[in-house]
This record gives sequence, C-alpha cells and structure tokens, in this order.
Amino acid sequence: MFFEGFLRIIPGSLEHGLAYALVALGIVISFRILAFPDLTVDGSFALGGAVVARLITEGVSPMLSILAAVISGFTAGCLTGLLNTRLKINSLLAGILMMTMLYSINLRIMGRSNIQLLTVETLLTPLENLDMNRFIPIILFFLVVTVVIKLMTDLFLHTQIGFAMRATGDNEQMIRTLGVNTDNMTVLGLGLSNALVALSGALVSQDQGFADVGMGIGMIVAALAAIIIGETLIGTKTIQRMTLAAVVGSILYKMIISIGLRLGLAPTDLKMATGVMVILALGIPALKKEKEGKLHLRGV
Repeated sequence: MFFEGFLRIIPGSLEHGLAYALVALGIVISFRILAFPDLTVDGSFALGGAVVARLITEGVSPMLSILAAVISGFTAGCLTGLLNTRLKINSLLAGILMMTMLYSINLRIMGRSNIQLLTVETLLTPLENLDMNRFIPIILFFLVVTVVIKLMTDLFLHTQIGFAMRATGDNEQMIRTLGVNTDNMTVLGLGLSNALVALSGALVSQDQGFADVGMGIGMIVAALAAIIIGETLIGTKTIQRMTLAAVVGSILYKMIISIGLRLGLAPTDLKMATGVMVILALGIPALKKEKEGKLHLRGV
C-alpha cells in the first residue's frame, strides 16, 4: 500500500521539484558563489508570479510576460546589491529591506492579493490540452527548462566574468588587487540570482493556476534545504556538481515533503518541518566534529 502511494507522488514531486529547482540554482549563485545571504528571494519569487499573472490577464503574450518577470527579478536583485555596495548597508539587512518593499510592490502590480490564471491562455495551456496524461508534457517541459538553465549557469561561471564572480565570493580583497570591481560582481551576481528566482515564480504561477502575494514566503529556507540535501549526496567539488546538487536536492526535497504529507504531516507544519530539516543538515556535521574533537572555535 505504501509503495503504491509512493509511486503516485513521484510525478507531482518531479514536476514541483524541477519547477522550484530554478530557485535553488539562483541561491547557488548568491549563497554559494558570492557568499551573500540574500533574502530578496522571498520577494522576487512572488514578483515573478505577480508580473506574469498581471501581464497575461491584460492580454500580453506569455513569453513576453515571462521576459518581463525575469527582468523585474534581475532589477530587484541589482537593487539589493546596490544597497549593500553603494549605500554600505549590511548584506542581510539589504535583503530584508528589499524583500519587505517587494511585498508592497507585488500588491501594487497585481492590484489585489492574488490573480487566478485558470481561465486565460498561459505558456503551459497547449501542453495541458494534449491528449495524454498531464504530468508527461509538463514534467518534460520543466526538465528541458531546468537542464538548459543549469548548463547555461555552468557555462557562465566558467567565463572570465564568472571566474571573477567566484573569486569575489572566495577572496574579495585578493581579487580587488587584480583590478576586478567586486562591487559590480556582487550586483551582477545578485541580479542573475533573482532573475532565476523570478523565472521560477513566473512558471510556477502558470503551473498552479494563480499568483499570490505570499507565494514566496519561506522560499529561501526551502531552497537552502534542497541545496543541502543535494550537496550531501553529490558534493560540491566542481561547479557542475554544485548546480546538479541544487537540481537533485530540489526534487528530493519535494519528494520528502510529499511523503511527509502522505504520512499525516499537517500542511500548516511544512515550514517548521523544513526549518528542522535545515537545522539537522547543518548541525549534525558540526556535532560530529565536536565529538571527534575537531570543532574549530572562533578566535582560537
């Protein structure tokens, strides 16, 4: 009985895992590459959904709507970077400020708290109207999009600008001595990160049939959980493995959540379960080191 139930949750987990994998890829750029704790993500995810939903309902083509959503996310990320690099606002506070402002901006864009997309033509409508199981074309669509974005991210991070961005996160002072403007690298990296997050929000809103102002709440924690799960299994020795870990982790995370719901976990407890998952993933390695007597003490 459990095995049959597990098989039934696989298609949905694949669909949602691949759709949200773009968020995890965006977090890889900000959190792993730049070492920047960017909380703008919670706002830019909803921003992508808000922009695409409003434009589609106004008669704009889905492709142009998605492009506008990506540009909006890129702009939001760049503004967070500018708050940090130009106004010298703490990185964590800069993300919180932008996330807070985006809540009001998203409400302004939509004109209300949510917009339904079930009665309008979206990018996924032709796929949903095919004479076959809905999951097959939708999963293939998200798989193609995710693989393309993953490969493009890998290629970008191996370009000259990509290497400069990676060096900015590893050793900012060193790369500055080589003439690299680390402030520009930070702004660009955050812009690209939030562009991917907004793209995910735009696609997810069309997949679920509505955009909601609160759809991005807790997104940063969920994405971090997915990244940690993936990195535990795949590792981070290369950029290719790091981005692959984000994609695989996103799918596994959605599968774990689906199993939890099937076993009786209340939907209202999902955020708490995600937080506990991240705490365990981050805390267990530290506890192991402490037990082995290898824990590094700050200032020692």
